[in-house]
Amino acid sequence: MTKDILSPNQERRYARQISLPSVDFDGQEKLQLASVAVVGVGGLGCSAAQYLAASGVGTLTLVDFDEVELSNLQRQVLHQTVDIGVNKAESAAQLLRLNNPEITINAVPKKLDVKALEALCLSHDVVVDCTDNLEIRQQLNQSCFINKTPLVSAAAIRLEGMVTVFDYQDKSPCYHCFSQLFGEQQLSCLDAGVLAPSVGIIGAIQACEAIKVVIGIGDTLVGRLLIGDFSTMTFREMKLSKSHSCSICNT
Repeated sequence: MTKDILSPNQERRYARQISLPSVDFDGQEKLQLASVAVVGVGGLGCSAAQYLAASGVGTLTLVDFDEVELSNLQRQVLHQTVDIGVNKAESAAQLLRLNNPEITINAVPKKLDVKALEALCLSHDVVVDCTDNLEIRQQLNQSCFINKTPLVSAAAIRLEGMVTVFDYQDKSPCYHCFSQLFGEQQLSCLDAGVLAPSVGIIGAIQACEAIKVVIGIGDTLVGRLLIGDFSTMTFREMKLSKSHSCSICNT
């Protein structure tokens, strides 16, 4: 690659990132040519999308069928009071376009069926799962597995959060392998509450992992679950292994 892909304005905008030896012009150009989908533009999605857009991902697709509510504004930082009643994907896209007009931002303001999810995963380089629905997570996992599209998955609640990455290589686990560890039970922010920065921290980590996957730098969280406890501000890791009984990736 040559730095001709980037305009002079883009070189100035991303100068601090380009100055990193692991990124340089080649890495920034990879970001410029990349397409990343963020599914769910709530607390996690707002944080992840904000950093992906600011970092210069060339095409960013935001997917959410829900509308902004007053109770969202405590943690979903891309939505404003005037956006109450507006679709979340469209609300977030509008603000991100103002923050970075150098990239393409697509809003998908509807719930995607299985076929549409498969098309989304096929047409993007990385998918960032910021949903809070187990069924959608499983569908995303299956679609990403079929298309071998890396999936950055996370969750946050109360003062806790966790992040991992699935790359769907032969020896790597998938989300279904992971979900078998905790079963079908899941709490929501409505049930358990959430401290606003918790989703911000985890969403930012998701963006970082997605950028690392696109550029091909560092060690991603493939096969590792990063768990944060923000009441003590400590992190720990848990190894994730491929399940021999997984009906998705071990067939």
